[in-house]
Amino acid sequence: MRLSLSDFPGQDSDFLSKGICDFDRMDRKKNKEIKIKKKGKRKEGDFSQLFASHVFHESEMKKRLPDRVFKQVQKARETGDALEPAVAQVVADAMKDWALEHGATHFTHWFQPMTGFTAEKHDSFVVPVGDGRAITRFSYKELIKGEPDASSFPSGGLRATFEARGYTAWDMSSPAFLKEDEGGVTLCIPTAFCSYTGEALDKKTPLLRSMDAISREAVRLLHILGKKEVSKVIATVGPEQEYFLIREEHYQQRQDLVFTGRTLFGCRPPKGQEMEDHYFASIKEPIAAFMRELDEELWKVGVSARTRHNEVAPSQHELAPMFNSANIACDHNQIVMETMKKIAARHGLVCLLHEKPFAYVNGSGKHNNWSLQTDTGENLLEPGHTPEKNITFLIFLAAVIRAVDEHADLMRIAAATPGNDHRLGANEAPPAIISIYLGDQLTSIMAELAGEQGEKGLHREDLLRIGTSSLSPLPLDSSDRNRTSPFAFTGNKFEFRMVPSTASIAAANFTLNTIVADSLARLCDELEQSDDPLKESMKLAGQIYKQHSRVVFNGNNYSSEWVQEAQRRGLPNISNTVDAAEAIVSEKTVSMYEKHKVFSRTELESRYEIVLDGYINTIRIEARSMLDIATRFIVPSVIEYRAFLADTIRSLREAGADATVEVANLAELSGHLLEFDVRLKRLQESIHAAEKKEENGSRALARAFRDEVFAAMNALRETADTLESQVAREFWPLPSYGEILYHIV
Repeated sequence: MRLSLSDFPGQDSDFLSKGICDFDRMDRKKNKEIKIKKKGKRKEGDFSQLFASHVFHESEMKKRLPDRVFKQVQKARETGDALEPAVAQVVADAMKDWALEHGATHFTHWFQPMTGFTAEKHDSFVVPVGDGRAITRFSYKELIKGEPDASSFPSGGLRATFEARGYTAWDMSSPAFLKEDEGGVTLCIPTAFCSYTGEALDKKTPLLRSMDAISREAVRLLHILGKKEVSKVIATVGPEQEYFLIREEHYQQRQDLVFTGRTLFGCRPPKGQEMEDHYFASIKEPIAAFMRELDEELWKVGVSARTRHNEVAPSQHELAPMFNSANIACDHNQIVMETMKKIAARHGLVCLLHEKPFAYVNGSGKHNNWSLQTDTGENLLEPGHTPEKNITFLIFLAAVIRAVDEHADLMRIAAATPGNDHRLGANEAPPAIISIYLGDQLTSIMAELAGEQGEKGLHREDLLRIGTSSLSPLPLDSSDRNRTSPFAFTGNKFEFRMVPSTASIAAANFTLNTIVADSLARLCDELEQSDDPLKESMKLAGQIYKQHSRVVFNGNNYSSEWVQEAQRRGLPNISNTVDAAEAIVSEKTVSMYEKHKVFSRTELESRYEIVLDGYINTIRIEARSMLDIATRFIVPSVIEYRAFLADTIRSLREAGADATVEVANLAELSGHLLEFDVRLKRLQESIHAAEKKEENGSRALARAFRDEVFAAMNALRETADTLESQVAREFWPLPSYGEILYHIV
């Protein structure tokens, strides 16, 4: 559909060629001006006006755009086609006017580079026109494309330092929003980020590609099964976010927290989480005040923050939103993490998102709740009461089971960070072994389909009568929940419980989307040859389960028995990020991602390098921080305390008093200080030795930091924590765990 000059009353003949439109907010359908009503002040307690008030959402666009333009925008969102310049300019003008009405002075292309954080470059709406005058302008070109410097972002070799060009491209599927802070109000336009040569340099681009892939293959399968009315399938996600809140004064006194996000030293406090009295307990008022402001700020930008509560560890909390499309959920989770840190600072607090900021208590993660929804409103992972519904459910369930079993290594790297290496398998998070929890009833049903005896002894006539297309109803909550499983079916979705708390959820979801899309594609290839797809689909579901049931485990994933059983089943147990990274560049991975047009080989190789570089730099910074704290703070403090003990002993002896206890303490302290010095030097030597491996490539360097430096760090910490337990509090240079975790108010 093309626009002609007649569609734009009052514009001259140069208008369409220039792509510049004032448009005056005219409703051409009714040929009268749209009156934009200023929003009144929100009544106390009325949050309906607050939600998405800072979002240029669909209803706002419909109100401000001519009908024809609005329909073209909707169509472009569905098809992915580019808007014509004239249409894009209409949208840009409307977006600018809306932003200015809310006090915006700048706009930015908001993108998600491979740092794991977000990035933005602000440009003003104000443009000088001479004679001391200025106008506000926002061209369609500025809306659609930006050109930030790409040279200093992680690229894994895709970009050299002297090659600076990179592009941001408007993501129409995620609405623009306003960011309001001490710097003013900024219009944020969600964008993808790619290199001059076209490779993805961000987290969003592969996620969008994977959503296309799973939609394409899921629709293909549904059409084979007779559901011709479905034209799109959306991967939906609800990511829960765990975090710690501590006092800012304690944070500033802990150099390790400032530089690394976690405490590198700290002995066990008298009380940890043994009493389990923090979990879901009454929220303290200072924390409740933070949570209230956080909710309101998130609601403004359309984040559906729903649930808030205390988590297991002291000073740990959780926020959970409603479900959304995977892309928007990913954008929202980035906003959540940024906003948490911003709001915490206003309350004299610091938000810690590291996976393991404190030893001896639970760390933080995200629970990535993933499902598939058709554009007709059907949840494909929800069992139902009709034969057709349950046939669809079981074949999609089988596809997921196969995908997880065949690509467990990819799921592991999707949950891998140096910080998460501290958690996985530590009785607070799922182990590093990927398995699926289905519950007894679903496990029995799948076993029956595979021709095996189910755990509950269900009879085939009760389960499935293909001849009459009859399938027994499957209840929504067919089992209890298993909180130890890394990938648990929870009624109408899968909960991927291994995702790191600091990480973007993009990797977890483009992995899930692509591996399931690949499994669905293979199903389609077979079913398209069948004369009776419904009957054949149940046969294939049984075959798939029989081949891949090893990945299904309904027991305690924390037990040592499961580790042994998983090994017997042949399931991979990848304990660290360095080893997990190898899956990124395996031929199986490259072939699958290229087949579904999610990654090229070059893009995967670059991500492999980025993961290793990230691991190396993380451990390097932590090791250097330990050296600095140990040398400049701990050693002088222990020496000072030792001198104090020596003076005390001298005074006692001069007074004729018994100094036996003090002498013993001094001797023990001196012994530990000597051991600390030995281990400190060993850490220094391990860093120097590891750095020499750089000439052998990033893989060798990463392994050296893992095997040598990290081991030396753990040894040094062990002695430091012993020293902390022996040194009087007024001499120890760092706030203790007890002070940090329990002295919030």
